[in-house]
Amino acid sequence: MVDYSEVAPDTLPVGLTDGGIVVEYLDGREVFYHGVPEPAETPHQTAPGKDIHVLVTDESETSGILMYVDERTTEAEILEDTGVGRVLLDRGELRSLFPGVEATRDDLTYEIDVDQSVVDGRVFVFEEDQFEELSYELTPRGENGGPANREETPDVDAPGEG
Repeated sequence: MVDYSEVAPDTLPVGLTDGGIVVEYLDGREVFYHGVPEPAETPHQTAPGKDIHVLVTDESETSGILMYVDERTTEAEILEDTGVGRVLLDRGELRSLFPGVEATRDDLTYEIDVDQSVVDGRVFVFEEDQFEELSYELTPRGENGGPANREETPDVDAPGEG
């Protein structure tokens, strides 16, 4: 039996493109999250049974921290080589992923909560499984009850293929 452990993340280069978001690993490989992230207010409840990745960018939106939430398939050494972090949660446990970004685990879902007064950059949540990729940008609640509009439009402005 493999024992999976938590892994501290490193800062990684990030690129916002027309078709999605690119994150460059420390080993030079890249991951591409397809599509324009949908605005979603915080806290965000994930879909059940999905792999959850949370990306927090810096203010410049050119670098960030990528965390896998409760991912139990990748060995710690591989994550360390890529710079991706991992946090493991017990049911009902609340953990900080990054200052101002917290995750809580229910049975098959997670709640990601963002304190926008602490986070300078942007927060993206990617939910994926073998059938689909979902992507969200967590935003503060707007005055009209929905997500607030960002003053600046992201470079990501056209839906990608998933």
